[in-house]
Amino acid sequence: MTVYGIHASHEQIHPSGLLAAVRRAEEAGFSAAMSSDHFSPWSERQGQSGFAWSWLGAALQATELPFGVVTAPGQRYHPAITAQAIGTLASMYPGRFWAALGTGEASNEHITGDGWPRKDVRTARLRECVDVIRALLSGEEVSHDGLVTVDRAKLWTLPDEVPLLIGAAVSPATARWCAEWADGLITVNAPPERLREVAGAYRDAGGKGKLHLQMHLSWAEDEDTAIGIAHEQWRSNVFPPPVCWDLEMAEHFDVVSEHVAPAEVAKVVDVSTDLKWYAERLHEYASLGFEEIYLHHVGQDLNAFIDAFGEHVLPEVTA
Repeated sequence: MTVYGIHASHEQIHPSGLLAAVRRAEEAGFSAAMSSDHFSPWSERQGQSGFAWSWLGAALQATELPFGVVTAPGQRYHPAITAQAIGTLASMYPGRFWAALGTGEASNEHITGDGWPRKDVRTARLRECVDVIRALLSGEEVSHDGLVTVDRAKLWTLPDEVPLLIGAAVSPATARWCAEWADGLITVNAPPERLREVAGAYRDAGGKGKLHLQMHLSWAEDEDTAIGIAHEQWRSNVFPPPVCWDLEMAEHFDVVSEHVAPAEVAKVVDVSTDLKWYAERLHEYASLGFEEIYLHHVGQDLNAFIDAFGEHVLPEVTA
């Protein structure tokens, strides 16, 4: 059966508010959660960016939900530190934590003062990080000299079972590459034919594990409010790579998105007032093979969304 979870967007909501939201979501019938891991928001209008790893410990303790995080080892985080963070949460909350690993964005990584590498270098760096993290989580002492350097690192607190390391991809090419090493795949909502290509590329290359989907949506009881929320909060997120990878500051995203029209935002956010439409959309995503779907209402007030989807949408898709 498909798992339906909630996405916690640290860029948009204070961590205390997010903690209250995931507790409310659990009570409403959501059965899982996932978290972003940003240093900077996508827009000054979003206005937050709490530290995901501190918050995850609190959220796992405050709920019974399984949690995942999308993170980028290699620059802001040394892979040994990422491995230690993963290992600690997985030790404290067995079977309830996974991590998706990606190459990151300059908006979060430039803070180190190091140069932002080319995409091919970032990809190679992530591959090294994956091997380092896996070896450390397996109890090995690791030394490595490459795009990342590790000197005699060893984790002393280890989970009984190595948690899943998921690949993050938005293109078929990256999905195909993730199949080499990942325990599953996560991507974001897109037209069905595009999602079919991404999922197919991963499976055709031998990719194992579950397919995960993060669904950006904007729901309200009237259409103007729904599209207004999406446009106000998410218009800085309509740009495909390399723009979304390479811009460094929230104000940069605000400048380039100044003239983005609401119709453009509706291409990357599922906007509707119709809860039955959302249920049908979720059924369609599940039919494409996605076994875990995480709903991200792009507004900053999650309560109405959680209550409405808990009462009217989740019963339709979990029956």
